[in-house]
Amino acid sequence: MSRNAKINSLLLLLVAALAVLPLALGLGEGKEEPFAGADAQAEAAITELEPDYEPWFSPLYEPPSGEIESALFALQAALGAGVLAYYFGLRRGRRQGELKSALRAAGMPRESAAGDAAEPAGSAGSSAPSGSVGSAGSAGSAGPGA
Repeated sequence: MSRNAKINSLLLLLVAALAVLPLALGLGEGKEEPFAGADAQAEAAITELEPDYEPWFSPLYEPPSGEIESALFALQAALGAGVLAYYFGLRRGRRQGELKSALRAAGMPRESAAGDAAEPAGSAGSSAPSGSVGSAGSAGSAGPGA
């Protein structure tokens, strides 16, 4: 197992533990709403400290039920995750494209830019013609007898 796979497995296990441990340990038992959101907890704390407090603003849209509110929150989270995934994928693709163009400009064959372990054309110990991959069985490289 590679180092990255071990790190990813450990992080996945940590996230699962963060989700399961509060339920397993019974955190929130005895409360009316055991896992209320931060907004509801802040509102309860403010009304406990200052019962006559009047909010400055009211919500633009008040969902008719808690289920709809949860669905809208999940939709917002999914859209945000999609935007972040698109951004990071675009960034990685651009970086890989720049690497491939730099390797082509340096005289490296096209296949080596994809991650093959080919030697640069004209390097010591390589008898391959310029522009072909160092191994005889690679696609796109035709030897003298082919």
